[in-house]
Amino acid sequence: MPGLLRIAALALALATAGEVRAQPADTAGTAPAPAILVADTVYLDGEERLVAEGGVEVVQGDRRLEAARISYDAGTGRLGIEGPLRLSEGGGDTVLIAAAASLDRDLRDGLIRSARLVLDRQLQLAAARIDRSEGRYTVLTNTSVTSCQVCARGRAPLWQIRARRVLHDEADRQLYFDEAQLRVLDVPVFYLPRLRLPDPTNPRARGFLVPEVQSTTQLGPGLRLPYFIPLGPHRDLTLAPHLSPEARSLAFRYRQAFVRGDLELRGALGTDDLRPDRLRGYLFADGTFAVGRGYRLDLRLETTSDDRYLTEYGVTGTDRLDSELVLSRVRRDAVFEAGLAHYQSLREGEDDATLPSLVFDLRHERRLFPRRAGGELRLFAGVHAHRRVSGRDTVGRDMARVSAGARWSRRWTGPAGLRLGLSAGLRADGFRVRQDSTSAPRETVVTPETGVTLRWPLRRVSAGGARHLLEPMAMIAWSGGTRPDIPNDASTTAEFDSANLLSLSRFPAADRQERGWRAAGGLRWRRFDAEGWSLGLTLGRVWRREAEDAFSPTSGLDGARSDWLLAGEFAIAEGLEIAARGVIGPDLDVPRAEARARWRTERLDLAATYLLLERDAAEDREKSLSEWGFDGSYRVARHWTGSAGWRYDIAQDRSARADFGLAYRDECVEVRLSASRTFASSVTLEPSTDFGLTIALKGFSTGGSAKEYRRRCN
Repeated sequence: MPGLLRIAALALALATAGEVRAQPADTAGTAPAPAILVADTVYLDGEERLVAEGGVEVVQGDRRLEAARISYDAGTGRLGIEGPLRLSEGGGDTVLIAAAASLDRDLRDGLIRSARLVLDRQLQLAAARIDRSEGRYTVLTNTSVTSCQVCARGRAPLWQIRARRVLHDEADRQLYFDEAQLRVLDVPVFYLPRLRLPDPTNPRARGFLVPEVQSTTQLGPGLRLPYFIPLGPHRDLTLAPHLSPEARSLAFRYRQAFVRGDLELRGALGTDDLRPDRLRGYLFADGTFAVGRGYRLDLRLETTSDDRYLTEYGVTGTDRLDSELVLSRVRRDAVFEAGLAHYQSLREGEDDATLPSLVFDLRHERRLFPRRAGGELRLFAGVHAHRRVSGRDTVGRDMARVSAGARWSRRWTGPAGLRLGLSAGLRADGFRVRQDSTSAPRETVVTPETGVTLRWPLRRVSAGGARHLLEPMAMIAWSGGTRPDIPNDASTTAEFDSANLLSLSRFPAADRQERGWRAAGGLRWRRFDAEGWSLGLTLGRVWRREAEDAFSPTSGLDGARSDWLLAGEFAIAEGLEIAARGVIGPDLDVPRAEARARWRTERLDLAATYLLLERDAAEDREKSLSEWGFDGSYRVARHWTGSAGWRYDIAQDRSARADFGLAYRDECVEVRLSASRTFASSVTLEPSTDFGLTIALKGFSTGGSAKEYRRRCN
């Protein structure tokens, strides 16, 4: 009996080898997961030596040890493991393969010979010898490190780091290299006496990120070298110096996550030879916070030192910057929003002093459902104000508006699917105008309105299974009141589309309202084919008793009769989508049109746009705009992807921008090459050509994951 008890105790010690590992503080003292020992043969060699042979497996939790033979010496507390051996953790994310090993019973310290360590199924570390110490450090001697799949013997991987010694700190998840040598196809290209890199499981390690080589017409060739600094679990800072013969700047990005929101700051500051007499830079900020009781606070800040900085440094191509602070709450039956915005124009020839650069808006809307009248009742109130910096008369005009009102609507479905809608409303608007001698300083307008809509959706299924929808629609409406004697500041760019065809007013703001009797009619048709494609057309028009001259000529809505609205859409199951909209004048002229198309397949993603806006002084457009563009990418092969983009100004008969990109991605490297040409515009007076190159070694957290493109050896 004592001999059997001793054998059982030794078997238990062997089976639980590796259980006593570094545990988190909150799990200290808890019982380890049960362990299982499986082997073809288990016998006792002497008094204190237990041997397991033939297909030996030790399983405990998510750790599995496989070996040809394991011996355990109870006197020394050592495990002798003969391979080939395989030790895996985390469901196979971390794997150690070796020829033989000598470890203590906890698998914390020991010696492993002819070993290969795989971290997070990405990074391979092959070494002649591996030493384990303190249950935390793994020391690899004469090591080769790569994330490339190594199949054929004697064939070098695409890249590898050779080092005399590599220390893996499991607690800090860092790799420390001594005498590191980067090799490409086994050719040495770079040497560092010391090197530190994060292992693949460390997403927030301090250190350098992927560098980028850049070259621009204005700044010349340069290098951008970002450095990541974690400031705790909820904050981090990235510093990116940009060095070139023409410029010296430091860019930054700061991120912080709060309990109730998040904040991100981006910016740069530096000097260059383009404007050597001043510091140049920009600052962008974005934040969202939950402030209690369902309220949300959003902030955005966009500012720059001068009009050309953002385009010359490739930050963004926008020509206007907007900063805003918005407090809002959205509930099922109520909406509240208050915001303060500031606008900065980067367009050549525009003066911020004469533009409404500071804008305040407050809006509250509530929805009720009266029992007697039925339908829906909406109550609304709002305040709007905008200010120009200029103190000159007319061009420095400031305006404010207070609005309140109610609108009731109800819909019925009659015989044969006929849909009837009725709406009625009353609103009051008070206006205050400053620094404009051509306008009344104060105006108050009360506007009653009512309208009736009629829709008749007709559905038919053809013999082939195609479904057809034909919907005639009509509206007749009336609005009272008189137009206020104030300038049109906010309703200069009205749109005419299928969404507002049956609206009571198509002006975007309250300083203008459609008044008098008017009617609208249209026809909508859709076909859904059984083979997966669909086609739709919408045709509509507006008629008025009295002509409306507050709409701009190119909106298609001015006069007693509007232009014809024509919209269409087409889609097929293979990923092609096309949508177009335009207004057609009485002489078949087209003052405004736009079209969009996108084709998406497994290998192709192509998007194209077209825009036409005729010259219109009412919309502050002195020249016609006509432009088409496309952006697309195509996966040429499994690892190669090409991309291109082009914008062409048809009105000026010249290109606006051209882009080209080429990317190579496999399991161990990602290379991106980009080139772009920006031609002269309202923001960029001089054309510019930019080039960019990035090379990222995968397998380390700084270079991205190497799992997506993992290959298999034949």
